[in-house]
Amino acid sequence: MTYTTTRRRVLQAAGLGGTMALAGCTVGTPPSNDVDTSPVQLTTAAELGEAKPVDVDRVAADPRDVPAPITRKTPATVEVELETLEVTAEVEPGVTFTYMTFNGQIPGPFIRTRVGDTVDLTIRNAEGNSMAHNVDFHACRGPGGGAEATLVAPGEEKRLQFEVTYPGAFIYHCAVANVDYHISSGMFGLILVEPEEGLPPVDHEFYLGQHELYTNGDTGQKGHHEFDFARMAMEDPTYVLMNGEKYAITPDKYAEMNVKTGETARVFYGVGGPNLFSSFHAIGSVWDEVWEQGALASDPMRYVQTTPVLPGSACVATMSFPVPGDFKLVDHALSRVARKGALAIVRAEGPENTDVFDPQE
Repeated sequence: MTYTTTRRRVLQAAGLGGTMALAGCTVGTPPSNDVDTSPVQLTTAAELGEAKPVDVDRVAADPRDVPAPITRKTPATVEVELETLEVTAEVEPGVTFTYMTFNGQIPGPFIRTRVGDTVDLTIRNAEGNSMAHNVDFHACRGPGGGAEATLVAPGEEKRLQFEVTYPGAFIYHCAVANVDYHISSGMFGLILVEPEEGLPPVDHEFYLGQHELYTNGDTGQKGHHEFDFARMAMEDPTYVLMNGEKYAITPDKYAEMNVKTGETARVFYGVGGPNLFSSFHAIGSVWDEVWEQGALASDPMRYVQTTPVLPGSACVATMSFPVPGDFKLVDHALSRVARKGALAIVRAEGPENTDVFDPQE
């Protein structure tokens, strides 16, 4: 998919006010929708250099970029190509960071398989990169989840085949030395292993990933942020992000999770971490079904308000939309929403249903 700079330029001019209002987070305004906030005076953590020119306009993965459900009844070979790319992009307008990515996006590409399939992986480390990379699949039985077999220096390419033998939604991530640095900088994604009978049908499928970013600047401080190992050791992130950018998947930025009332959606949610777990919550709804830990071989929990997703794990959750409006997907550690960027929005459009929700205006 090709992205233009038009939307980015508009956002830089408009600022963050719209998204904060959508989140119920406008500073100085009484809070709503479960999100409390009050004015905060930020201190300057460091003198930052000016924001750097960006290599890409966007690192946030399109949440709709999910391969279609598998309908075949027999195993197959699934070819996967991963290229490790180190790119400078904006975390938010005026704030740049040099990310590490799989295929230039966060989270990395969604990989879809079924039990018994063979993954035929090719991993390439772009020649202009500065570091070695690899990949550890939690869906792979083998030393390091494949990490040892896939270690590539800049300019190198390697290949690995492995069979997926158990169902679920599983994290994959870079696993070199300083693994926490590489994951925090964006190197994680999801591989789905469908059970042999497949998954129940839904109208939409969305893909989101949460991670922390540790930098030498404060949240929102303009300039180029460098990675801060001391801050990571204290587990004190500058940002907590969904899909790699602050408030990326919202109507104010990339308005891509759109449904009609009466439809259903399945959300694949991975937490790269490297340190914090997510309290995954849908404001204005519940999870109709949740497969905790991505454990598709287990029965789902029903009507769950908030589900914990551990670092290095995932969940599969479904939701429905009987009424129109913006349904905010958040980490219910709510300072991460109001202050650090952990917010995505599903917009449902359609007729009002006053039997279910009537604001009595």
